[in-house]
Amino acid sequence: MTVMRRMGLGLAALGRPAYINLGRNGELPAERTVEAMRAATWRVLDAAYAAGVRWVDAARSYGRSEEFLAGWLEKRRPSGITVSSKWGYAYVGGWRVDADVHEVKEHSLARFTAQLAETRGLLGAHLDVYQVHSLTPDSPLFGDAALQDAIAALADDGVRVGFSTSGPAQADTVRRALELEAGGRRLFTTVQSTWNLLEPSVATALAEAHDDGVHVLVKEALANGRLAADPPEPLRRAAERYGAGADTVALAAALAQPWADTVLSGAVSVAQLDSNLQAGTLTLDGHERDELVRLAASPDDYWRDRAALTWN
Repeated sequence: MTVMRRMGLGLAALGRPAYINLGRNGELPAERTVEAMRAATWRVLDAAYAAGVRWVDAARSYGRSEEFLAGWLEKRRPSGITVSSKWGYAYVGGWRVDADVHEVKEHSLARFTAQLAETRGLLGAHLDVYQVHSLTPDSPLFGDAALQDAIAALADDGVRVGFSTSGPAQADTVRRALELEAGGRRLFTTVQSTWNLLEPSVATALAEAHDDGVHVLVKEALANGRLAADPPEPLRRAAERYGAGADTVALAAALAQPWADTVLSGAVSVAQLDSNLQAGTLTLDGHERDELVRLAASPDDYWRDRAALTWN
């Protein structure tokens, strides 16, 4: 698989007017109307496809991301695209930047059934992978046999099923979810987890999953923009040595992980995307890798800081 084919595009920061990513405001349209955000999404999708990116990731909670993607797919008719989406969170922000609540989580059979119908209504046969959104150890999914059976039925219908993870116990969640079976077969065949230079704690669990044939996607490789907007000193120095952006170096570190099958860019403009994709041409030497590995925070601290980020 070529490096560019290992890059994907996530639509979390493009499908809705507000999100927690840093470095987003100056790159988006001044007026975040539905029409303006749709046009911005299409520009980035066009540029990503032209550059060789062939994986696009959306979610029911990413505002109108599935709608924007569906329109682009219908208009452009690209070939070879893998489309993944997620269920479990519902978008409740009402297309407002200042909403009190932007999304609500529920891992239930009723939510899966309803959101699958909504996703299929928009993406139809384009849907290749459907993932549980932000699975954590306390999710009721682990004890809900009926929900597991419904997910397995979707897999039997030809859609790969997986899960994404969040929180300080990602590694435990990955291992526990990949033990689930339905009909004598592993239930999930993809996993999407947060891995970045500040929060690499899930790496060993993802390596185990990859070695066992599970497709591993990396999300939030820039720590919701923190590594690009305010890079720690070792990352800033490495970027200067390479003559690259801090985002490029941080994404190159993700691509250097042999277990990472797909690394998602969260770019919201063509300029951000171009800088992100330069990671595919950058190989970090041992000195940089040794310095950058020291940036890791404790998972508890990392997720506490992430929870404090402001939607804007």
